[in-house]
Amino acid sequence: MSAAAGEDPFGQPTLLEAAELIASRLTGHRVEIIGGQITVTPPADGPHGEVLTDLMVPLLAAGLHRDTSRVVQAIGLWLPGGPSDYAVPDLSVVDADYRNHLIEANSYDPAVFRLVVEVTSSNYMADVKIKPMVYADAGIPVYLIVDRRNLKVMVLTDPHGGEYRVHAVHHPGQSFSLPESVGASVTLSVDEVLAAKK
Repeated sequence: MSAAAGEDPFGQPTLLEAAELIASRLTGHRVEIIGGQITVTPPADGPHGEVLTDLMVPLLAAGLHRDTSRVVQAIGLWLPGGPSDYAVPDLSVVDADYRNHLIEANSYDPAVFRLVVEVTSSNYMADVKIKPMVYADAGIPVYLIVDRRNLKVMVLTDPHGGEYRVHAVHHPGQSFSLPESVGASVTLSVDEVLAAKK
């Protein structure tokens, strides 16, 4: 008897099945498939979580968690770069109806994402080198990187051809506004965002 189309005759798991198995065995780890490769990130430290909370406060105060949008931590983002690729940004602002746009593996259509945020930790190179390419390729309008190592906040906008054409870098002592495309007027202070680093 021959194997049905799409089945592996040797019983090997698909990439998605392997990622799900790893996630089930490594509680608290973040499992992603980027560029056809499974990446596993250990749980972040406490200051990482504090930075996320400090970012959520102004987003919530601006009304981004109401009728037209939601602020969500660790939501899957389906990536167009590969047949099973997905990422799990630390924080996202998504359209309020995002639940209607589930694709696979608890990941949602990139079209519902207005903003993704990554706070650097042990996966530093992925956040600053790899994810800008995959998020731009997915058409995510705004990618905010909190670089705890170099004490700066980067706002990447205008995705085109797998890259962000606009890179704004903000340093301690500076404030900046997010693009209106996130759905509200939001001004952030680099000192407040990086306060947990101290």
